[in-house]
Amino acid sequence: MKKKRVLLFVLVLCMLLPSTPVFAEHTQESNYIYDYWGDTPKSLPAFEWMDTIDQDQMGQIKMGSIDDVFVSKDQRIFLVDTLESRVNVLDANLQLLQSIKLIRDENNKIIVDAANKQLMLDKPEGVFYHDYSNELYIADTGAQRIVVLDGLTYQFKRIIEKPENMVGATLFKPSKIVVDKDGKISVVVQGSYEGIIEIHNNGMFSRYFGLNKPRVNVIDHFWKTIATSEQKEKMEKVFAPAFNNVTIDSEGMIYATTFDSSAQDKVFRFNSKGENVLMENGYFSVVGDVNYMSMDDRSQFVDIAVSDYGVYALLDKTKGRVFLYNFQGDLLNIFGSIGYKKGDVREPTSITWFGDNLIITDKQFAIAHVYQPTEFGEAALYAEKQYYYGQWEEAGESYGKTIELNANYDIAYTGVGRNYLMQDEYEKAMYYSELGNARHYFSKAFAGYRNIFIQNNFIWLVIPFLLFVGYLVYSEYRYNRKNG
Repeated sequence: MKKKRVLLFVLVLCMLLPSTPVFAEHTQESNYIYDYWGDTPKSLPAFEWMDTIDQDQMGQIKMGSIDDVFVSKDQRIFLVDTLESRVNVLDANLQLLQSIKLIRDENNKIIVDAANKQLMLDKPEGVFYHDYSNELYIADTGAQRIVVLDGLTYQFKRIIEKPENMVGATLFKPSKIVVDKDGKISVVVQGSYEGIIEIHNNGMFSRYFGLNKPRVNVIDHFWKTIATSEQKEKMEKVFAPAFNNVTIDSEGMIYATTFDSSAQDKVFRFNSKGENVLMENGYFSVVGDVNYMSMDDRSQFVDIAVSDYGVYALLDKTKGRVFLYNFQGDLLNIFGSIGYKKGDVREPTSITWFGDNLIITDKQFAIAHVYQPTEFGEAALYAEKQYYYGQWEEAGESYGKTIELNANYDIAYTGVGRNYLMQDEYEKAMYYSELGNARHYFSKAFAGYRNIFIQNNFIWLVIPFLLFVGYLVYSEYRYNRKNG
């Protein structure tokens, strides 16, 4: 009887184990890269966990969630807590400087509105620090407004509510926000199909910005071409997919993301006309994971962070991974995972650069992880930085170092080949470009090699031709003389 009970206990335990997630160690599945053929060779991670911002740094300030993060040029960290309706400010040493909930005036007194209520944040979802004007912009989503504070004292400056001249059906519920150097505000409203709202610094509506094209359903398109006007009216309308996040680079270009399954593109870099000019010169489009088991397993980007040298990091909420791309659209690295180990996330919400480090926030655990570059990551990022600024030789040397650390790193072979191409060393450029499967650069190197070969061997190419022509002339001469 006792043996039967033990056996029954083991059977019940085995039935329960598959439904209980166990995270004993990091697996290698997140340490990979995509090659030209779509295979996933192992790759070193570019970043590793360094520190965590959690309740310990907050003291008496309760943390309910972290929904957005931004870092100013002076390395202050702004964390948005939607559940607690706060924006917490930390210094570069991850120490709390200020917690903003009640809005105060220049005399440090709490502001009271016309209804005799204290002015306070209401479920904010986004934050942006404008370094040009030293102003802090808070997307106060619950109150349907933008709160602007002094960036040094955190005292009230102004409120931007729905512009009187704003058109369209979009509700003014700012979720994410960026401001360019001229003070023009770009606002993302979750679920809006009309695009990003652009507002002048004076609070006047400018336009809806950014075209997000939906995928075309061939069958629906066919029926619409043959349907009558009445039938078309009854058909389901196709709306432009909504954006979910936005950022801005050092050149003032707006980047945006969407995880709407109906969108043609997932990542955008908009020019002044609102056209997507994101470069995608890598092996694949900028979509994150290329291989996936099902539609629900695809990468869904919740945020994007862009460095000063064009490398951007995309945060995937599906598996908690970060996809690093350079400004040309080459996939540089994949790291991170969902789990319970140090550095893992459960519900990733936002990402930002912190110098050369990265900060990734987790809504569920109300924490923010700080990641620092590994030795491989430092070499790879330095190579991209030098290449971006036109320092070809230094970039090539650093790419060479990354090859020594990671032989599976195709982009490094391409980088070395590209460096030799810039120096007109075409044979070496062809060799490394072939190793990196960079057909574009290989073709350029081959064209250069061919031109030099022709120049150096022109006389030897011409002499046989001249001899052949001479032979034809002589043969014709002899034939005419013999029969003349």
